[in-house]
Amino acid sequence: MDNSFAYIPLRWIGPLRLAGPEVEGEFHVPLATLETPLWPSVARGARVTAGAGGIRAVVVDERMTRSVLFEAPDAVSAASAAADLRGQEAALADVVAQTGRFARLVGWRDQVIGPLLFGRLEITTGDAAGHNMVTKAADAVVRWIRERHPELAYISVSGNYCCDKKVSAVNGILGRGRYVVAEARIPAEDCRKTLRVSPETLVRLNERKNLVGSIAAGSIRSANAHFANMLLAFYLATGQDAANIVEGSQGIVVADVRDEELYFSCTLPNLIIGTAGAGKEHAWVQENLRRLGCLEERPVGANARRLAALAAATVLCGELSLLAALANEGELMRTHLRIERRSARKAPTGKPSEHEHE
Repeated sequence: MDNSFAYIPLRWIGPLRLAGPEVEGEFHVPLATLETPLWPSVARGARVTAGAGGIRAVVVDERMTRSVLFEAPDAVSAASAAADLRGQEAALADVVAQTGRFARLVGWRDQVIGPLLFGRLEITTGDAAGHNMVTKAADAVVRWIRERHPELAYISVSGNYCCDKKVSAVNGILGRGRYVVAEARIPAEDCRKTLRVSPETLVRLNERKNLVGSIAAGSIRSANAHFANMLLAFYLATGQDAANIVEGSQGIVVADVRDEELYFSCTLPNLIIGTAGAGKEHAWVQENLRRLGCLEERPVGANARRLAALAAATVLCGELSLLAALANEGELMRTHLRIERRSARKAPTGKPSEHEHE
């Protein structure tokens, strides 16, 4: 086996100022990316939001999901089993709780399609993102259901109604992972000085590009410019499963003018993120999480919620900065050419970059 590593440059960007309710204070955040213009772009968003009092981030909900799939002899049998299981949440919760210290059932939903019965388990997973935890729970639930309903044939422990690492409507509506909203209000003067755009212009751009443009493209529960850029860089730097940016990048930007200030928010209903579990064993990941204050002694789940709030705030900074660049004709291309040419002149070292502040 080849145990070599693929090194990705990483920089600490900030400070980002968070003004509660989940997290308060100033933080530098680690972003690992090959898209070098991302660092100064997020830094600009951090500057303008910090100067305006900071970003508020709230975790609306948290749950990891796995959908078990059975096939009944016919649709009537599938519907009958589904109706029975809806009344068995207490028993299902007991089955889930026996599979791990932190696994707790918070919801059971079903779909009957022909003779197929999909059951969507929704479980809180403590400080872990919870992929393995929820699959272990689903395995136990499958065995329990098969004993109660022997007429159901097992098809899969994951039936795509979860919906894992795929774009879907169900995750955007019901949530998967941490559901976070980050918001900020920026005075018009700060918008013009730092972002070189008026609040009205940015609101109009968000409506025409992110909302109308996304509808025209057929986007699913998504209206944003580039959530995925910030999420991937943040995920790689903090030991997350990077494939989860597929559903993580689904989200909606709301922009408005309120009392002559720009109101700007990013809603991310599918942040699959954690501070424990697979990917967190590397020393450099541990150090990054420690610097973010996400390895402290706190109630179960609090460190993961803190990390989710920091991720959402980072997304807001990058989203705001890019939209401002797009509002100024030619700015995006000029910036990319200047920064990427400068980066290309630096000889690659083949080693991890130094953690440096922007």
